[in-house]
Amino acid sequence: ALADVPHRTLDYRKLRSLTPHQEGRTPSRRMEIHLTGNMERYMWSFDGKKFSAVSDEPIRFAYNERVRVKLINNTMMAHPIHLHGHFFELVTGKGDRSPRKHTVLVQPGGTASFDFTADALGDWAFHCHLLYHMHAGMMRVVSVRPQGDAK
Repeated sequence: ALADVPHRTLDYRKLRSLTPHQEGRTPSRRMEIHLTGNMERYMWSFDGKKFSAVSDEPIRFAYNERVRVKLINNTMMAHPIHLHGHFFELVTGKGDRSPRKHTVLVQPGGTASFDFTADALGDWAFHCHLLYHMHAGMMRVVSVRPQGDAK
């Protein structure tokens, strides 16, 4: 809807890293996460499950694993999705000059994809940065463990 406005607009496809990334690996796997919710009941979640229902089931990554994550917003609200402890590269067609972020805004009914290297061991919060959405359930734990560690 912004293609015909008389002023310049900025979106993620126009952003570009000033320096090239050192990470050149292709992601070894892909995952989709749906941003879900119900405005009437004021419930927010990932993949239809509130944090309280999955708090003991983290999203697991092996240390140094490279993954492409696609966020699909099935709601009518924008969600700034934030991953603690890591940066990721947005998939925008800019190759090694893709913007590096730790939060990405996913527009209503839209998608956003990023390539992520799990390079920080431990458990990390992954949530909507609208804190009332996070508190209502749009949060998960990302667990990064050494290869082969089942914990």
